[in-house]
Amino acid sequence: MSHRELSPREVTARDDERTCGGVRVSPSGAGVCVDTPLRLSFDRPVTLGRRGRLQVHRTDGTVVDTIDLADPEGARRPIGSARTDHGELHLWHYLPAVAEGTQVLLTLHRGLEEDADFVVTMDAGFVQGHGGIRAEDGWRLHTKRAPARGTAQVEVDASGGKDFCTVQGAVDHVPEGNDRDVTIRIAPGTYREIVYVPPTKPRLTLRGGDRNGTVITYPNNDRLNGDAAMRGLPIEISCCPKRVLPGSDRFNCWRAVVGVDADDVTVENLTIHNSTPAGGGQAEAFRGNGRRITLRRVSLLSHQDTLRLQGAGYVVDSYIEGDVDFVWGTGGIVVEDTELKALGPGYYTQIRNVDDGPGAAFVNVRLTRAPAVPDGSCYLSRVELSRFAPSQVVFVDASMDAHIAPQGWVLTDATGRWDTRRLRLAEHGSRTLDGLPLDVDGRSAVARTLDPDEAAPFRTPAHLLGGWDPR
Repeated sequence: MSHRELSPREVTARDDERTCGGVRVSPSGAGVCVDTPLRLSFDRPVTLGRRGRLQVHRTDGTVVDTIDLADPEGARRPIGSARTDHGELHLWHYLPAVAEGTQVLLTLHRGLEEDADFVVTMDAGFVQGHGGIRAEDGWRLHTKRAPARGTAQVEVDASGGKDFCTVQGAVDHVPEGNDRDVTIRIAPGTYREIVYVPPTKPRLTLRGGDRNGTVITYPNNDRLNGDAAMRGLPIEISCCPKRVLPGSDRFNCWRAVVGVDADDVTVENLTIHNSTPAGGGQAEAFRGNGRRITLRRVSLLSHQDTLRLQGAGYVVDSYIEGDVDFVWGTGGIVVEDTELKALGPGYYTQIRNVDDGPGAAFVNVRLTRAPAVPDGSCYLSRVELSRFAPSQVVFVDASMDAHIAPQGWVLTDATGRWDTRRLRLAEHGSRTLDGLPLDVDGRSAVARTLDPDEAAPFRTPAHLLGGWDPR
């Protein structure tokens, strides 16, 4: 299907915020994205009701989607055609309706048909104290045509001015079994969504228009879409695909803001923020489980488990913040020329290598801290020795503040029962943030200091990434 450019009339109609039933609604009119979120704007702070439905109808009255506040199953939906390890379509828990101050934000269960007319209605009491929106009140949408399938570039704009309104809508538009490079350009704006790239859609680049101004955010976490949430569900509909650690990777792949199970994916020039508050559980901003995943000029924000990389991943010219294990994973990981900021006492990394394969290297990074983080309260890494005895973590030419404990490294089950000889924990050239050589005489005996010749290979990413040179 060919791409149809919007006329000036359509652009104006699309951007208008219409008043229906005494409340401002958007979008309305023509030129609406098929993946559009919906928004209600009030003149006062509002609260959602306990029951009531918001429905999207075709003009013949057929209901195509329903958000039902009284139906707990209505808060589950497929995202990115994700399938479990058993091939079953996975349903994610999400927040279909959210009241934030004077606004109500609404996420439909699926995209709308393109180039079609729709009417939106809302029951009285869906928003407390509001009388609802009837069909005759006139909340009408006409969706625009999407670009042709297989195009090399699609554009996303939260305000509705491009091909799609959501990042996931653009990912979904990429054909299954994609075999060409596709760039998804994301305009500055806030994208409140969970994004998932399945294994069938490799060779994607997600490119933000402004690193600080292009923000993908969601309060996804273990309690919403992880072990805590999935434990009671049949394993066929919840178990992770592409499991790297079969003994432990059962349900922990669904809790990131942006999750990637495809190869050859690049994310650049944007911010990914998991808005789960401190103490809210494991909550990745980005999870990558594929070969040749690159993060360039990105900011990753969360508290626990901010960045998880499996397979082979490379991070450069970026910023990562968190407090507990906020870089973790297995496989080859290289992070260079990047600031890693501790938001509280805790552990910068937890790397889980189960064989003698490549681990994680941090090259020319800066380890900083939030103002309230005490001296000596953070560690370079912690390792669960009983399960991940061959783990490899190397810091080369790193600058670090005094919040790094003199001991540096922690074994969480260090007893005489476990052999530490397979551990590969090391550093070279560590210095203060002012560039002065750092005294590492107090480091744990489980780690070692590399000499210059030993450290040199880690400055070349291909050394840990199976020969792949992401530079």
